[in-house]
Amino acid sequence: MLRITDTRTGHLVEIPAAPRRLLRSCVHLPAAVGTGIGPVHLRVPLIGDVLARTAELNGLQVVTVLTTPELTHDQKLALERVMTVLGIHPPVVVGAHRPDAALGGPADVHVAARGADTGDATGGVRMEVGEVGTALPEEGAPDPGHLLAPDLPDASAPEAADPLAVRLLLLGRPYDAPLTVTGEALADARQTLRRWRRQVADWAQEPSRPIPAELLRESHAALADDLGVAAVLDLLADVAERSEVPAGARFETFAHLDRVLGLDLARDVGHQR
Repeated sequence: MLRITDTRTGHLVEIPAAPRRLLRSCVHLPAAVGTGIGPVHLRVPLIGDVLARTAELNGLQVVTVLTTPELTHDQKLALERVMTVLGIHPPVVVGAHRPDAALGGPADVHVAARGADTGDATGGVRMEVGEVGTALPEEGAPDPGHLLAPDLPDASAPEAADPLAVRLLLLGRPYDAPLTVTGEALADARQTLRRWRRQVADWAQEPSRPIPAELLRESHAALADDLGVAAVLDLLADVAERSEVPAGARFETFAHLDRVLGLDLARDVGHQR
């Protein structure tokens, strides 16, 4: 069972309504894209992506449509590029003005920025994503507002910014809470990714062990109850330091939950020095 808080009522609602096994999701890209696409715009489609991944983990089929404001050809290319480097699975249709037709029926859930005007999207659960702010960069730190700007030739290069660190940072708070992106926070996210990938690569060399049932129940319950991704990240941080959990079980836990997190945590497996 996947339950999401409907912003209109404040109540948790099961989606899709039983017994249907197809989830129709309509994600609304915030307006005012301007000349660059940054974290402020990407948190909404990112949450839509994690919602779809969580639904699939629960055995559901998912159809996702992304509606956008009017975009130039270059802006469309930039959006596709940035969604790719952030690991956001491409929606079935981008820029759909009639999402019901593209979805094959009315949406079960609308994912939108808090307070955004989504036109005639009145049906389904409304899932509002908290605003994203960017702080002025510290001296010598990268500017978080431009790490994903389409005019930077190396924006997709892991050596330059590791875009998945941006994904980790945006997932580190409950989806409905406001978030401020800073250079320091991005640096911390990069360090966390490097540490976890190194640990996962080390654990992969040990015999595989099943995921402890308690960890599996706790993580799936957090995800199914209003998309508690931040709680799952806290759980992984705890598991990484729990020596009583066999290395093989820690590997399987991280690999399994990365199906939702999309952080490429097994990237370094087989590449240890």
